[in-house]
Amino acid sequence: MPALSNLPFARPSKIVCVGRNYAEHARELGNAVPQEPLLFLKPPSSLVPSGQPIVLPAMSKQVEYEGEIGVLIGRTLRDVSDVEAAAGISAVLAANDVTARDLQRSDSQWTRAKGFDSFCPVGEPHAPPADLSTLSVVTQVNGKERQRGSAAQMVFTIPALVAYISRVMTLEPGDLVLTGTPAGVGTLGPGDEVQVDIPGFSTVRNPVRTHA
Repeated sequence: MPALSNLPFARPSKIVCVGRNYAEHARELGNAVPQEPLLFLKPPSSLVPSGQPIVLPAMSKQVEYEGEIGVLIGRTLRDVSDVEAAAGISAVLAANDVTARDLQRSDSQWTRAKGFDSFCPVGEPHAPPADLSTLSVVTQVNGKERQRGSAAQMVFTIPALVAYISRVMTLEPGDLVLTGTPAGVGTLGPGDEVQVDIPGFSTVRNPVRTHA
């Protein structure tokens, strides 16, 4: 089981994620840019802190990294405006939406592909900047840069995403929202090390190993 006791924050009630929120990433996978935010969930049991391994499941042959800007919810949010949503974000943190891409393609929904234990590494939370659009995210694998994007390039802004989610489900203190990945996703293998940075704010670094 993941070392949940070592997480840098309390275990959230839910992890809400956003797909295809960077146009270039949508195109690299052959998908259209959505007209509304595309939401899915990862289970809290997928969380691991920096330093803990990403474990490659036996049932997948193509596990990929997806570096993302994560935001931690600090107050109850239900049917809020963009301004209220931004005020309800208590922290930002680096996150990796690890995905079994072959299972994502084969299944009619993404629960299995996104939900394995260790498939949501997260870094230390940090107080957010006044302007969330200034945040950026960088992913490296074995020291080589693979992804670089900024919140300013998102199809839907971070406050708009949080507000939209709050109209679907109540966000509670401690919940985590992952805001989408930029172009440049790729496969991970045993012995790799993947690092996601929100420069100036948060880092998560994890080794990769096969299932025991």
